[in-house]
Amino acid sequence: MSDSSTADEDGGRETTKLLNDLQDIGFVEIALILFGSFVLLWLAKRILLFIAERVPSRLRMIALGAVPILRLIVIIAAILWIIPLVFNLTVQNVLVIAGAASVAIGFAFKDYASSLIAGIVALFERPYGAGDWVEIDDDYGEVVDVGFRAIQLRTAADNLVTVPHEKIWSGNIANANAGATTVMCIAHFHILPDHEPGRVEAALIDVGLTSAYLDYAKPVFVILADTEYGSHYQLKAYPFDHRDQFRFVSDLTARGKLALRKAGGVESAANCVPARPKDTATAGTSAS
Repeated sequence: MSDSSTADEDGGRETTKLLNDLQDIGFVEIALILFGSFVLLWLAKRILLFIAERVPSRLRMIALGAVPILRLIVIIAAILWIIPLVFNLTVQNVLVIAGAASVAIGFAFKDYASSLIAGIVALFERPYGAGDWVEIDDDYGEVVDVGFRAIQLRTAADNLVTVPHEKIWSGNIANANAGATTVMCIAHFHILPDHEPGRVEAALIDVGLTSAYLDYAKPVFVILADTEYGSHYQLKAYPFDHRDQFRFVSDLTARGKLALRKAGGVESAANCVPARPKDTATAGTSAS
């Protein structure tokens, strides 16, 4: 009876001993694995970069994209090789290691999980959808893809910006069209206050109504406010297609300046400031 209990205790100690004895750990072998992995990664990166500079552009992107994938494969292989050298791998110990790794991985990927949950919420609340023009932080563009973790915006500068869904937890999301085919566009004009507002307003409305990009089903109107820089006019109108919003603003701005010149008695403000870059589909201008 005592022999069996002793055997059980010895077996229990074997299963609970997580690390191998120091004399059993091959430190030299571990060092060689780490050094070999470093050399392999360095050589692979150099070779792929060498190839990328000498192949067509399409293959070049494939070669460059293989660098991080190869790095991940080498790192995982090195870790799997080192683990048996350090740890006493039994069924119980594997479960312990897996549990600890799960906690670590869960903590490391908590932001990823948050984005996934936010993506599910976004499906029901619909703060944005494919084809919408949205502003998140300082990025304004069209939503071209809605993924599980993030959305991709195509900006006016033709940049592709990836924004995680978790932004809906902590920030404001401005949706310019919310599924509609048009957006409000604003052309800004700053002129000196010594003028007849009615004549300026009529001239700007005529500019809006005669634009080739205009959606005639939507209103065209002018907002006036006095600022320290002079009188600030905002010509607001809607293009027929939201993809023409920047051409539309340019058209309103250029023809608006000409119309104000023809109106007579209108001089530009001495200190004209443009609209903020993050203003949705706006352009700053001075009438002269």
